[in-house]
Amino acid sequence: MPDTLSIKSSKITYQVQFKDDFATTLAEHIQPGDHIVVDANILELYQDRIAPLLDSVQHTVINPSEDQKSYQAITSFIENLLETGFRKNNRLFAIGGGITQDIVAFTASIMFRGVNWIFYPTTLLAQCDSCIGSKTSINFGVYKNQLGGFYPPSEIIIDLSFLDTLSSLDLRSGMGEMLHYFLVSGEEDFQRICNEYDAAMKDKNVLRGLVFHSLDFKRGFAERDEFDQGPRNVFNYGHSFGHAIESITQYRIPHGIAVSFGMDIANGISAKLGLITEEERLRIRPILEKNWGDIRLDEVTVDNMLEALSKDKKNVGNQINVILTRGLGDMFKSPLDVTDDTRQWLSDILDTMK
Repeated sequence: MPDTLSIKSSKITYQVQFKDDFATTLAEHIQPGDHIVVDANILELYQDRIAPLLDSVQHTVINPSEDQKSYQAITSFIENLLETGFRKNNRLFAIGGGITQDIVAFTASIMFRGVNWIFYPTTLLAQCDSCIGSKTSINFGVYKNQLGGFYPPSEIIIDLSFLDTLSSLDLRSGMGEMLHYFLVSGEEDFQRICNEYDAAMKDKNVLRGLVFHSLDFKRGFAERDEFDQGPRNVFNYGHSFGHAIESITQYRIPHGIAVSFGMDIANGISAKLGLITEEERLRIRPILEKNWGDIRLDEVTVDNMLEALSKDKKNVGNQINVILTRGLGDMFKSPLDVTDDTRQWLSDILDTMK
């Protein structure tokens, strides 16, 4: 299995490298003037491997939260960079998950009109998905993910040993994101992840193969549609409903778990519309159900689901835009009229998740 994956963006061609010892690689990477941003939880968990490196380099430790990922919080981070002598030829290093990634990527994109940054993703969700594709998103006040752009790292280092300290829930969140890629890909990849799901939870080699394939599949779409203007829209499969579930539950349900529910809801609506058979929906459901496990959507109702979905700025009138499916490998964006039938369909589907 290859150790490297190259992704072409409009700015640079960057690489994902799979490494077995992130600390050694990081020590070799660091140059005078560089700045490390590290998740406080990761620093605590890997104190003996990271702390010695921080003694000789400027660094910032962040407690990953939505508040930290705000424009207001980032201004103090930028001020610190300027005060400590950070220059255009220096680089930012991000060690953490999605919040750390967004903070560093956004800052790198605006510092001196752009500086290089290197990412060490520490969650399965970041390793299998968000580390590539160039997107940056930060919050502005109460408005979530409303500022951002497209600014890829110059390099990504994936060390699966970071996953040793993840909870089962966080692992399943990452698996949920991978599931969505494998279903969008088609029948062969659907069968693969069904067959390898259990082994991947125990065997790093199996998991590594799924992560590599997930990134490789996403790469094809990111290179064709870097700025998310068309083909890449299918990756919102499960996400419109999933984001609504996250919002309603105040993020009690992690992203990839919410997306697992979201895919089943999308499949259920597709079956009600006659786009797929109910048998096909039920054939796909077991792997999604395995991933959400004993989590239930007790607080999710038709009313708050539709209210959350209606906040999407792309919607028009009494319609919501969602990704539906004609079957594995055939997802498409479609407006959905909110009618009495739609409400009943959603009610019936949600009842199976409580």
